[in-house]
Amino acid sequence: MKLLVAAHASEFVAFEPDIPGFDRLLTGVGKIPAAYALTRALCEGTYDEIVVVGTAGAIDPDLEGGIYDISATIQHDVKGLDGAFGQHVWLPARVDIATEGVVIATGDHFVDDADAVALIRGLDARMVDMESYALAWVAQQFDVPIRILRAVSDRAQDGATELWDDVVERCSHELRAKIRELYGV
Repeated sequence: MKLLVAAHASEFVAFEPDIPGFDRLLTGVGKIPAAYALTRALCEGTYDEIVVVGTAGAIDPDLEGGIYDISATIQHDVKGLDGAFGQHVWLPARVDIATEGVVIATGDHFVDDADAVALIRGLDARMVDMESYALAWVAQQFDVPIRILRAVSDRAQDGATELWDDVVERCSHELRAKIRELYGV
């Protein structure tokens, strides 16, 4: 059995309630709700794989729209004891999950301005979201393989929050098609 995970109900709008071979988990938005919900699910059930679907902002100008596999996650809203941006006091700076894909920076706020994008790009991330780091870290603690698929919803620039509301349904349909392609259901 696989666990299909999304943070926001809008990201599941194109997914039928029952997909063969998958349980479904809606975590809530942000690192803490995501970590909590996934931890509970993994304590209550056994899964062969966690498959995360959702949206992300593209912060690399060369990254086109579409669906991307995430290869690694970092945090963009933390600083280490020495003040190093992107370093957590205790957690690893980076969680690797796949050999191919793009690096995503996770933080508990919606990135929608050029200054923040420039700072986060300095961490070598190409996308931003609000849950991937937490989900990948929890999956590793439970030794369950995780695949994170992110649909580009915006460019994480001025007005991105308004744009997300308009495109999330399209992204959900693209993600549903990708799950059908990858898993045959």
